[in-house]
Amino acid sequence: MAKKKKITKNVYLQWYEEMLFWRKFEDKASALYIQQKIRGFLHLYNGQEAVLAGSVLAMEKGDKMITGYRNHVQPIALGVDPRRIMAELMGKETGTSKGKGGSMHMFSKEHHFYGGHGIVGGQIPLGAGLAFADKYKGDKYVTLTYMGDGAVRQGAFHETLNMAMLYNLPVVFIVENNGYAMGTSVARSANHTDIYKLGLGYEMPCSYFDGMDPSATYDAVFEAVERARNGDGPTLLEARTYRYKGHSMSDAQHYRTKDEVADYQKIDPINTVLKTIQDKKYANEEEIKEIEQRVKDLVKECVDFGEESDFPKDEAIYQDIYAQEDYPFLKIQ
Repeated sequence: MAKKKKITKNVYLQWYEEMLFWRKFEDKASALYIQQKIRGFLHLYNGQEAVLAGSVLAMEKGDKMITGYRNHVQPIALGVDPRRIMAELMGKETGTSKGKGGSMHMFSKEHHFYGGHGIVGGQIPLGAGLAFADKYKGDKYVTLTYMGDGAVRQGAFHETLNMAMLYNLPVVFIVENNGYAMGTSVARSANHTDIYKLGLGYEMPCSYFDGMDPSATYDAVFEAVERARNGDGPTLLEARTYRYKGHSMSDAQHYRTKDEVADYQKIDPINTVLKTIQDKKYANEEEIKEIEQRVKDLVKECVDFGEESDFPKDEAIYQDIYAQEDYPFLKIQ
């Protein structure tokens, strides 16, 4: 069993720098979308950074992560070059999928990030499949499978929980409950608001945690990951978090008030981590400003890289396409 990490000064400083970068990266992506330099859909992670920060600390090398379409910063957290993520958002050939995937389809086999999926809940059975493969091969890896509160209404969610328990898979299901799915509150979409209790129907260990606190996230995810790694099967966790932006850039957010958003901003995970750093004197004001400047410089570097990269050539549309040459039912010209 892995030894639980201590939440030290260095951890808090790392959390602050990483979460601040993710926030500023998303803010810049939003601005580029308004300028039409990013097209299509764009779903921002603002407000939910603590879930990712705490989760990554609980992971070991080789563990896998898969999520839905709110997926720009997750691969960055796992080590993917953020410049290539920004280039992908801008549809450039230097992007992670050569500009062909865009906002909702980030992917990195090298860093064990398996998407990025545009179909609501589509990643849930795939996450169990990744865990099944590790168990089949005898590898001691764990797959963290994320979804929003809206995705738990999909039948595939329930089918997957059933099979994960049946096969005792090394998978952790994490519902990032930001309250509103696409625009309908949890209270209006079901007769229950404790999403984690859905695990009870499958006798799956389940609980919830404060998704605005990276430390609380780490505690919950670490316990679930270790249970899975030790062969004790899956866990369903509910991260109670909040998104400060709409579901996507086209969301007018008529389903909530500005006062509600302002109340949640009082417990912004980035500000909370910064306050801990200041209260415990982990860094002085000059050191904090240095962190913030590094973040600002890196965001600019990402944008410059994307701006200076080329769009894919026309012939690229015919490349990286799977085609079976002897396919008997269709003649390929």
